[in-house]
Amino acid sequence: MPVPRFPVDVVMERVPIVSRWASEKWQPSAVLPAGTPALDLDLLPGDPECLSDGPEGVQWRFPNFVLELHRSEAEGYYLNLVAPQPRVFVLWRFFDDGEPRARPVLATVSYNEAARMMDGGEQVDSVALPVPVRDWMAPFVAEHYKPEPKRKVRRNDPFANDPGRDPSRRGL
Repeated sequence: MPVPRFPVDVVMERVPIVSRWASEKWQPSAVLPAGTPALDLDLLPGDPECLSDGPEGVQWRFPNFVLELHRSEAEGYYLNLVAPQPRVFVLWRFFDDGEPRARPVLATVSYNEAARMMDGGEQVDSVALPVPVRDWMAPFVAEHYKPEPKRKVRRNDPFANDPGRDPSRRGL
């Protein structure tokens, strides 16, 4: 089955901060829809473009990232959509081979995938989920997310077979 894909651009920003340990902070500031979703979309991340450079900070746009939806991640997409503030998670790293130093590596809309990346020690930050991306995700989640059935919990009761015990008064 082909993987649904949505092209996006990631905007990273460098913000000056007042601290004795650092003079700036890098973070993703936005994920912007960059085209129409497709099943056979093959894009390579493009060259970064400086959007603004001033005393309030610098913003860089990184084109041609792709959000993908996989059936095995349907629970993570569902958890994101029902959250009070749905997010796009951006994994980014520092590089020493040019400007800008901080660059996005991957973008995802799965809570579970983002948690696995953070558990692995990666730098992952989130930005607001754009409405077109949410509208693209919703039918996929409705079709593929099936909550696990609730199971009856059987607890071990060490006194269940005691003589003279009234089974209707459990827990008392």
